[in-house]
Formats: sequence, C-alpha cells, structure tokens
Amino acid sequence: MLQSLYLLRQGTEITDEDLGNIKTLSERVIELTEYRASLSEYLKLRMNAIAPNLTYMVGELVGARLISQAGSLMSLAKHPSSTVQILGAEKALFRALKTKKSTPKYGLIYHASLVGQSAPALKGKISRVLAAKLSLCCRVDALGDQVEPTLGEEFKEYVEKRLATLEEGGMKSQNKGISRPNVGKHQKRPAVKGSATAYSAEDDVVEEAPKRKKKVAEEEEAEPAPKKKKKKAADAEEAEAEEEEAPKKKKKRAA
Repeated sequence: MLQSLYLLRQGTEITDEDLGNIKTLSERVIELTEYRASLSEYLKLRMNAIAPNLTYMVGELVGARLISQAGSLMSLAKHPSSTVQILGAEKALFRALKTKKSTPKYGLIYHASLVGQSAPALKGKISRVLAAKLSLCCRVDALGDQVEPTLGEEFKEYVEKRLATLEEGGMKSQNKGISRPNVGKHQKRPAVKGSATAYSAEDDVVEEAPKRKKKVAEEEEAEPAPKKKKKKAADAEEAEAEEEEAPKKKKKRAA
C-alpha cells in the first residue's frame, strides 16, 4: 500500500518562493526566542531591584504576576495574607460562595516552587504558610530600603522546614495502623505493704446512714454549752423578727 502510494506521489521540488517563506518563518522564531530571553532577563533584574524578598521567595515570574494582579507593590503589601493566598482565584472564590461549596485554597501561589514540590494533601497548608510570609516580604519591599533578600532567605528556610515537618507528620500518621511488638511497655509494679501506694480495703468502706446520724448527734452533744446558748439566742431573735414583720406584710397586702 505504502509502496504504491510512494510510486504514485513522489512529491515536488522546493521552489525559491517556498524556501524564502521557510527562512522567514525560522528567522521570526529565532527572534521571538531571543526576545523572550531578553524579556525574562529584564524582568529578573527589575524584580530583584523592586521586590528582592518577594522574588527570592516565589521567583520573578510569580512575583510579577502577584504585583500585576494586585495593581502595584504597595497595594499588594496592603493585602492580608488570606487575600494573597487566593489572589488570582477570584472567580473560583465567588463561585464557591454562590454555590455554598468549599473555597479555593490557593491562587497564583500554586505556581511557586515551594507549593509545587509539596504533596497534594499539604498544598493548602503550605500555601497558607507561604502567603503569611509573602505578605510580610511585600511590606518590607514596599516600605523598606533593603537591597538584599535577607528576610526572604530566612522565611524561605522556615517554609522549607515547615514543609519537612508536615511531611514527616504525614508519614507518622500513615504508620500508626501498623502493628508493633509489645516491647518496652510499662509494667505495673506489685504493691508493697505499708507503702503509700498500697491498697487498703478499709478506706473504701462506706458508712451506713444510722451510724452517720449517731455521729452527728454525738458531735452536737460534744459541743460546748456557750455555743449552744448562742445558737438558741440567735434562733429566738430570728423568730421574733419574723413575727414583727408578719403584720406589716398583711397591711401592705390589704392596701
């Protein structure tokens, strides 16, 4: 089949016009590639000059997108970390609020290397941590005079450590269900007689009601006489006060 087609259609020679078009197209591709490289270098230099800490944290491309989305570096610095986290996902946010579904966990931050290298289950947590540090970096870049990304280096190291701890925690939680031999478990010591920890059955004995009544009566009898007299006098005074107040209450009700 292929051989028959090859014999029937052997093609034609390239004309000068076709060759010129091919050369023009290849030259344009080369020009566009060079322009893209020069534009990338220009963006890198400008971002390092304007926002060094932000650039060190997420790169010049993601940083430029964040600034473009916010409008300016100052307006980006005014945003809280929760807004920086979902910046670029406004449509998804309002759609989720309208349909009462879960809101997006990240926006343009998703393209950062720190979020990209994390596990899918940890992307939301890492994007939240990264957004918190990015908001601080933006404020330092907008209002400070730093040229070197000292704060960005510190924050990036912190986020990387946080990612490592989260990944370790995930591995530990996965290994929780694995059965292990009962080695090194705590064994109860036998109770020693006469020690403070020894159990005594006498302490747990509950006294019966008649015995308690007898005890109360004995305690009352054992009270000294002056105390008893004082109690009786106080009771008598209270009774007299109640008798005096009773007619007054009746008069008020009648009125």
